[in-house]
Parts: sequence; structure tokens; C-alpha cells
Amino acid sequence: MLQEYTKILVPMDGSKQAETALTKAVEVAKRNEAHIDVLSVIDPGQFGYNLAGLADGDITYQLVQDSEAYLQKKVAEIKAQGFDDIEFHIRMGSPKPIISQDFVQDHNNDLIMMGSTGLNAMERVLEGSVTTYVQRNALTDVIVVKTDLNNTLLEK
Repeated sequence: MLQEYTKILVPMDGSKQAETALTKAVEVAKRNEAHIDVLSVIDPGQFGYNLAGLADGDITYQLVQDSEAYLQKKVAEIKAQGFDDIEFHIRMGSPKPIISQDFVQDHNNDLIMMGSTGLNAMERVLEGSVTTYVQRNALTDVIVVKTDLNNTLLEK
């Protein structure tokens, strides 16, 4: 019996690796007739309490607006290619527990597909990779995407 996935979570951070993971997730979803949840996790604490004199609320609002615009664009591109069973979500907080546990529980995802590295190299040095954390702590299967659709290794 083949493993079938019905609800795929794809965390997005704007990186090439995350976008490739989404492209591959669409192909998996088509084969499995699965739903895709695209998730952006905004961690307002990553910028400290005040950046260039702006109030925290202003920074958070802008991060949410930027994230929403980005995800709307990505979902629209996928729908234009003929795959409609996809929606995006934005959560606030620490990406590691939200991706690996909280969101999966709330949405009953049975697969997480994510890029091997994200945008923030300094955060990886200081806190460790989100991908590594998710691999170790996820409540479901995790596929770490390292190649494109032609199996060509992605640049880091």
C-alpha cells in the first residue's frame, strides 16, 4: 500500500528553498489529491522591541502586510497553473513550535514539506535551523526539499 497524504503544510519564508518546496508540494498534492496549507510565521521578537524608532505595532503590522501580499501572490500563481486546493495562513510567534506542532495539530496536516535552509543565516548560527528543529520535533512526516523538480541541488 502506498502512503497517501491528504493535508500538506509548506512553511514559507521568502527563500528560494521554500519556494521550491512549494513547487514540489503541489506535485505531491496533485498525485495524492491533497490540500496544501501555506504558512508564514512572523516572529516579532526577532527585531527586538524597537527598530529605528518605530513602535512594535507598526513593525508587526508591516510584517503581516508584506507576508500576506507575498503569500497571496504565490497562491495566485499556483491557482493560475490549475491547482486550487490551497490556502495560506499567517501565524505570530516562534516558527519552530508553530510549524512542528501547533499548526499541524490545528489543521490535521499529515506531511510537512520545507526547504533545507531559509533566509536568515545569522538566526541559524544563533538559534539553530528551523528545519532541523522541525525534523526532530514534528508530529508528522517531514520532507526536506534540497533539489528542484529536475533533481538539481539548490544553492544555499
